[in-house]
Amino acid sequence: MSETKALPRIRSFEAALPIALLRARAATASKFKPHTDAQGLSLPQWRVLRALAGGEALDSRTIAYRCALLPPSVSRIVRSLQDRGLIAPGDAPDYRTRPLQLTEAGQAVFAKVAVLSEATYLDIEKAFGRERLANLLSELGALTGICESLPALPLPETLATLTENDR
Repeated sequence: MSETKALPRIRSFEAALPIALLRARAATASKFKPHTDAQGLSLPQWRVLRALAGGEALDSRTIAYRCALLPPSVSRIVRSLQDRGLIAPGDAPDYRTRPLQLTEAGQAVFAKVAVLSEATYLDIEKAFGRERLANLLSELGALTGICESLPALPLPETLATLTENDR
């Protein structure tokens, strides 16, 4: 019979940052999803409409970054929203840098969902607290900035501090 080697210690599953963020995302997204579903939109499609609702025409790369979407997903979403007449391309020599904007139909769909979305935000603020929500958004922004600026992890010096049993 072989001897079982002790597994490395690791923080609890409930304390894992990626899991906590995924759970928070799922819980909050579930409050907005019925409103987008009612308009035949997926949540990523709604994010694209929302990004374009500021009135500024945006290219696909900018949309991908603002909406936290991968470029191939943006291509599919853009095609679908164009087919539905909700967004239209502007003129540009390169397809990838072509600015996109909401059409009148897109503005109408945005307006319907936006009212419900804002009411949902207000209800979340009431339950969670306006200041707590503002602080959470600020802290998440700070965490995002830090993680985006870090090199590949773990850092060698951090790894060196772990004992042999921890690796």
